This record gives sequence, C-alpha cells and structure tokens, in this order.
Amino acid sequence: MENAEQSLQQVEDLLQRVREAQKIYAQFSQEEVDAIFHHAAQKATAQRIPLAKMAVEETGMGIVEDKVIKNHFSSEYIYNQYKNTKTCGIIEDDKVSGFRQIAAPLGIVAGIIPTTNPTSTAIFKALLCLKTRNGIIFSPHPRAKNCTRTAAMLIHDAAVEAGAPAGIVACLENPSLDQTHYLMSHVNLILATGGPGMVKAAYSSGSPAIGVGSGNTPVVVDATADIKMAVNSILLSKTFDNGLICASEQTIVAESCIADQLREEFILRGAYFATDEEAAKLAEVIFVNGSLNNAIVGQSACKIASMAGLNVPENTKVLIAERGEIVPTDPFAHEKLSPVLGFYRVPDFATAVSYAQTLIELGGAGHTSVLYTKESNDEHIRTFENTLTTGRVLINMPASQGAIGDVYNFRIAPSLTLGCGSWGGNSVSENIGVKHLMNVKSVAVRRENMLWFRVPPKIYFKLGALEPALEEFKDRKRACIITDKTMVTLGHAEHVSDVLTRLGMDVRIFSDVNPDPDIATAEKALGLVNSFQPDIFIALGGGSPMDAAKIVWLLYEVPDIKFSDIALRFMDIRKRIVSFPDLGKKAVMVAIPTTSGTGSEVTPFAVITDSKTGVKYPVTDYALTPDMAIVDPEFVMDLPKSLIANAGLDVLTHGIEAYTSTMATNFADGQAVEAIRLVFKYLRRSYAGGEDRLVPREKIHYAATMAGMAFANAFLGVCHSMAHAMGSYLHVPHGLANALLLSYVIEYNATDTPTKQGMMPQYKYPWVKGRYARLCDMLHLADDLEGDSSEIRSQKTDRLVRAIESLKKDVGIPSSIREAGIAENDFLDLLDSMSEQAFDDQCTSSNPRYPLIAEIRELYRRAYYGEPLRAMS
Repeated sequence: MENAEQSLQQVEDLLQRVREAQKIYAQFSQEEVDAIFHHAAQKATAQRIPLAKMAVEETGMGIVEDKVIKNHFSSEYIYNQYKNTKTCGIIEDDKVSGFRQIAAPLGIVAGIIPTTNPTSTAIFKALLCLKTRNGIIFSPHPRAKNCTRTAAMLIHDAAVEAGAPAGIVACLENPSLDQTHYLMSHVNLILATGGPGMVKAAYSSGSPAIGVGSGNTPVVVDATADIKMAVNSILLSKTFDNGLICASEQTIVAESCIADQLREEFILRGAYFATDEEAAKLAEVIFVNGSLNNAIVGQSACKIASMAGLNVPENTKVLIAERGEIVPTDPFAHEKLSPVLGFYRVPDFATAVSYAQTLIELGGAGHTSVLYTKESNDEHIRTFENTLTTGRVLINMPASQGAIGDVYNFRIAPSLTLGCGSWGGNSVSENIGVKHLMNVKSVAVRRENMLWFRVPPKIYFKLGALEPALEEFKDRKRACIITDKTMVTLGHAEHVSDVLTRLGMDVRIFSDVNPDPDIATAEKALGLVNSFQPDIFIALGGGSPMDAAKIVWLLYEVPDIKFSDIALRFMDIRKRIVSFPDLGKKAVMVAIPTTSGTGSEVTPFAVITDSKTGVKYPVTDYALTPDMAIVDPEFVMDLPKSLIANAGLDVLTHGIEAYTSTMATNFADGQAVEAIRLVFKYLRRSYAGGEDRLVPREKIHYAATMAGMAFANAFLGVCHSMAHAMGSYLHVPHGLANALLLSYVIEYNATDTPTKQGMMPQYKYPWVKGRYARLCDMLHLADDLEGDSSEIRSQKTDRLVRAIESLKKDVGIPSSIREAGIAENDFLDLLDSMSEQAFDDQCTSSNPRYPLIAEIRELYRRAYYGEPLRAMS
C-alpha cells in the first residue's frame, strides 16, 4: 500500500510543479509564446532522426525512415499551420459589430501517448500546448516510455531555453494504470491517443477529454478511377511505417469491372494476393482470441507472412486477401495496423458504397474513408460523401498522408490526433485543432501543390558579356569580389576588378575561398566586408566561391542569423520553420561562373561546411538567388581537362535529376532537357580542347546555367545527396562524385515497384522510367525500339545508362570509387555515417524513389567496387 501511495504522490508532485509553471506561463504575451513555439519546433525537427531510431528500437514497430517523416511533420507542419494563429488575449475584435473574442489557456493537459507513434504524437501535443499556454504531462505507453520521455524533455528544454518557465512540460517516468488514471482525473483536459480501452477510460475519468476512435478505413475504387494512381497511392499509405497510422487503408472495395485490372496493378507494384488457404492462415495470425494480435502491429508484410507460415517474395509490400461477403468475425474486415488488406469485388458503385459503410460500422465509425474516381464524377463523389459516416472523406489520395492533413489537400489541418465525432464516440469529428464543438465533415479532393519557376531577374550570356552587363550597376560605389586564389593567378579577378574600376567603383577582393568553403572562411570574409560596406557583391569562380559569397551576403545583410537555423532541413520550402529574410537591402549579388558545372549563378542553393564537424550542409532559400548572372564563355577557355570532365558530368546529373524529380515541371523540363542534349553533343569536344574548343566550351557553359535553372526550381535527387556526403567524408570532388554514382542511381530509380515512391501530390505513381526513356528518345539512342511498354522503357533506360558510361569513359572518369583513389578501409569505416547523412540531405526528399538508408548504403557499396550495371551486362 505504501508503494502505491508513493506512486500516486509522485504524480501529485508532478501536477503541482506543472501547475506552478503554467500559472506563470498563462501571463505570457503572444510574442513570447510564439518565440517559444518556434524554438521548440526547430529543436524537434533537428532531432527527428535520433527520435525515430529510439522509437523503432524500443517498440520494435514501424520503419525508422517513416518515423523520421512523422517527427518532421509533427514539428514543421504543425508550426507552419499555427505560427500566425493568435492564441493569447484578444484574438478577434470587431468594433463595428461589437464582438470580441479573448483566448485563455485551459490549464494542465494530460497527453496519453500510444506505442505506435510514441515520439511524433508527443511532439505534436507538446507544441499545441506551448502555443496555447497550457502545461502538459505525458503518460507514455510502457513499451515506449523512454523515447516518449526523450521527446517530451527535448520540447521542455527547448521551451525553457526560449524563456518558458521550467516544468511546463513533464512526463511520467514509469507509467502505470493507477498513475495514468490519477493523472487523468486531476487535469483540465485529456488528449487521449491509444487503444479503445484507454480512450474510454479518458472519457469516464471525470475530466474533459478529446479522444480518438479506432480506424477501419475502407477504400472504394470505382470504374472511372485512375488505376495506377489508386494502387500506388494505397501502397504509399499502407506501407508507411508498416501501417501504423490509424487512418491507413484496411479494406479495398472495387467494382467488378475493374477488379481484375486493379489486382494486376497491385501485383505489378509488389503486393501479394493470398490463396484461400493462405488467407485462413493469415487470419489466425491477425486476430488471436477475437482481438488484434499485437505481434503483427507495425511489422513488415514478409515478417507477418512468415509468422503465418507463408512463403512470399522478399520484396512483398502488402498482403491482400480477397473475400466474398462481409463477415463481422472476419479479421480482414477490421483494423489491422499492419501492411495487410482485405479485398472485395462488388457488381456496382451503389453496392461498393454500402460495403464501405458496413465496414465503417464494424469498427471505424467516424474516422476515414477514401474514394478513387474520376474527379469530374460528381454523382459518385456526392453519394459517397453523403453516405459514409466518417470525419474525413478523402478523394483520390493516400489515406495515411491525406487524413493527417496539409500534404495532399491544404485545407485539412495537420494533426496526429484525428477525431471521430459522435459516430466513433468522440467529442470531436475533425483533426484536432481549433473548433471542437460540432461534428464537421471535411471533403478533400486531391490537389497538386502550387509550383514555381524562379531565376535571377537578369542573365547575360555570350562572349564578352561581362562589361555591358556590369554597366547596369554603374551607380554602385563599392564592390567586393569573393573568389579564390586560382582566379587571381589566372588574372580573372583583376580583369573583373578593372571593369568595375572603370565604372567608378572602389573594389576589394577576398580571394581566400578554399574548395568546400566552411563557416570559418565565411566569417573571415565577413570581417573585410563589414569594414568595407560594399553595395555590390561579385561572386567569381566555380561553386565554392559562389557558395561562400552567398553565405557572406546573407550574414552581411542579416548579422544575427544562426548557421543552425539556415541549415535546418525542410519538407516543403514554403513551410519551413526558419524563414529567410529578403536580401538586397545593403548590396546586390552578381554571379560570374568560371567553371561549367555548378549552375550556382542561377540557383537558391549554397553548400557550406560546418567548421567544427566537417559536415556539408546544402543551404536553400530563394533569397540566395543572385540578382544577376553573367555567363561569359571567356572565363572557361583554359580550364584543365579534369575539371571539364567533372563539371560536365555534374551538369548532366543536374539535368537528369531535375527532369526526374518529384518536383519536375513543364517550365523546368525544357531547361533540363536542353542541358542534357548539349552535354552529350559537346562535352567530348570541350574535353579534347585545342583550337576548336570555343564553341563546345561555350555550349557546355550555357548548359551548366540552364541545368542550374532547372534544378533551382525542380530540385535534385539522391545522387546529389550521396555526392554531398562523399564530399564531406571522403573529400571526393562534387562533380566526380556525381559521375561515379549517376548510373547506379538511375538503375535504382528505374523501377515500377520501388520500396517507397517519392511523396508529392503531383507524383501519382512511379513514372520515372518513362522519363529516362524520353531522354533516350531525345538523344536518338533507341530509334530501333518501338512502343511504350514497361519492358521497352527498361530497354531505353539501359541505352541511356550505356551512353552515360561511354561518355564517362571518353572524358577520363574512373570506373569506380575505389579506382578514384579511395582506400577500402576508409570507405567501409565511413559507409554507415555517409549513408545516414545522404538520407538526411535536402535533395533526398525530391528523389522519385524515396530511399531507405540501407538502400543508399548498397548503392554506395556497388559504386565503390564498380559492380556491373544491369545495362552493361
């Protein structure tokens, strides 16, 4: 009895500490709260990978890479959604109507955290409480108590760093049922996420509670649906974190006229349909004693199949069992929290809708339902939305990512707590956010996000373009040239300085930029800049001087900006936690490339190295785009052959990755394709040099800028992510690193059944192999191949790879990383670290195939040993 009393006294002591902190915090202003909210979100984002690893290691559920996304989502998207929301004092004041609304905090919130999402849900709930001036105490699931507590304390420490009172976020150290029940009965509100028993206990605790019901999401695919998009969207969702999101699809109901086509597409993309005998074995594993078997939750399809004694292909993504009539006792008709689906074929759409509603009533009332149909099919959409009793009715989108909001439709609020309304016994029917007093049914139709094409306002090119271009800035007084020693030795720096001097400017030259510039170099340059106070910067050189110049420009204009802020990764550049200010108030930026590779003169990118850790950080923001680019071939006539080769392959990689990115657009495609064409036509001649080098080097110089414009807007892919990491760890020149990896990455991407596809609304299904085939056609590498079947596209991709390998050989590129001079021991010692850094690189998110860390590791290994490419066999 004494131990029980001590246990409850510990909860009471915790409650008292949080109450005291919350009373202080309740008096904070909106400005103070917003600063704390921002800092906590930023810190949570920075720790998304370690928290994901902890969650998988402790619970044995899910996939690290997917939990990384959930952690990122719960910080970045939640911050973006509420950063401008007023939550303190007067939030609306209509003087004409005499109406005012005033916000006040609730007090203390009990955050009940499930084992399925132990860190992301904690981040989400803690950030909401900080934004609304509430204290929160977490009760984690016993099987996830360490990772949940780590996430909670991370938010607490970040909040305190930003000025919040100590104790505003807390967590039970060794949660028990008694402690959790005591906590729930002594708080102002319960945010309950967990199993039905825990949610029911929250509602019966005597405290106000917002709980969520279980999911049993049905998917209806009608006769007008885009089958490829439907199948690949379902797989994207159902394999995400091995099906742990409660909104993930549980059953598919298809009109019989397209059921066979749908089934074939699933099999093509990696699904496995069980026979009746195999389905019976699976059923025994899915449910034990009439309830979901915890042993299968969050496990892979192959592992679940093995548990049932089934032999399935090792690349199986989901297990599907075709059923007849809906039977209430059938495990396939219920929530499975794993990559397992039931499949029903019905004669018509009306029957499909009836089946879907029956499935909802079996255990997912109020949660989520999905319809795949032609978007103009208003009759089916209206029937579906008016019949299904779910809080989220999704049209043509993955259930997991669609339901949590702000990914496939931007009007659904991002949330990791999804209410089910009175249908599911909840008090809220929408994503937990602002108003929770009524059932609200949200109908969301899949939408592609707004895209853009942004380049410098002015780009001058042609031989001799330097002087007439700079004349546009003749009203400027002080020019600072950021360059390297090579530009001084070659006389290029003096040449540019002379032009500026003739225009009446006072000129200073900083020429201490080294390859792979670091923060220390930028700070050294900043000393000169701050004393000189230039009103125009000239970035002269290759990628390194341009990267350094952009960072110096940023630090000159915004002295108090932090490196850790500008290097913070983002999922969507428009929703990033750290926003860059507009530059140009003190000085304009002019970029003059003297190598034909990086394209940095027209991009918003800068790669800078952390002086302390040696890690390369791609810094990205359109504020870093130069005001003018001067692409004058005069500067590239005497480049060494190795630089021409490496830079040329960098241009090729830029073009190919921009063209096949999940962010590819019609506006960027033209630039990318023309750059690729110019590389294949002129790189060999540019490399050969001699008296006839003028035209080929001019064309390759333009190709570099065009490829830069393409990837400035369409972004890049995992080849660049891996090249960045190779540069950091192995000091391989960037262009060479891309060249060594490119063919392996193309073959990795060129599949109809990727482990995971890139997650962007406009990337509906894996079509990258078709893009490689188009490049092959443009280059006339396969004029003898006719048709557009998957096999033909594969053959064309092989032709493209062979052409790349031939070009590499002709310009002296080594055949492997080992041949490039990297010792095997060094490579193997750094392989794991490189793979993780490449995964976390900003370029990875726009790769058409979302890579696992293990897959990146295997790509590195193959490229190191120069293992045979499929195309070369």
